[in-house]
Amino acid sequence: MKQILAFGDSLTWGANPQGGRYAFEDRWPSALEAAFNDVRVIAEGLPGRTTCFDDRTANIDRNGANILPILLASHSPLDLVVFMLGTNDLKPHVCGTAEGSAEGIERLVEIVTTFDYGKGRPAPEIVIVSPPHFRQPAPPMTTLMEGLEIDKSLLLAPLYKAVANKRKCLFFDAAGIAEASLVDGIHLDAANTRIIGTAIAEVLKKTDLI
Repeated sequence: MKQILAFGDSLTWGANPQGGRYAFEDRWPSALEAAFNDVRVIAEGLPGRTTCFDDRTANIDRNGANILPILLASHSPLDLVVFMLGTNDLKPHVCGTAEGSAEGIERLVEIVTTFDYGKGRPAPEIVIVSPPHFRQPAPPMTTLMEGLEIDKSLLLAPLYKAVANKRKCLFFDAAGIAEASLVDGIHLDAANTRIIGTAIAEVLKKTDLI
């Protein structure tokens, strides 16, 4: 059975913009797994996770680069790693730039490709997913977007695609098929969350990665 590591933030965790967490079947890693008969998707989503930046306001380590090597070892052997991160990098107190997010994604790719998997095992293939854009919430809904700029989220896809081309990874733009909820402008409703997993599966079925 093939194994995929889905590594991300609250969008991968399954955060509901109205509060709480979606049921297992409404999370995109679950939808990805359901599209195959012989694939196991390991969901590693953490709300607030960054690519490679420390968030000193958090009570846990949200730096993705710190935890990724541990996960590569604990879930080995892996056939594929899917990254969907970068939204939290755009917080002004974390990094604040789309260019920084792209550098962070490239650092995660580097970790995957250079990690010692032992016994001659090859590094897993990589898919870089650019997350859905921010969206202005409908008033008077509450928002998590204070300090976040919609325009910066629009820059992620071309920058991530450039990293994918440079590092010979597969690229997928989730903003092309999913949009953020009007409730908070960041997180997704259940349908938009599921469709990301289904769409990634369709892309993978057209390749020889899985």
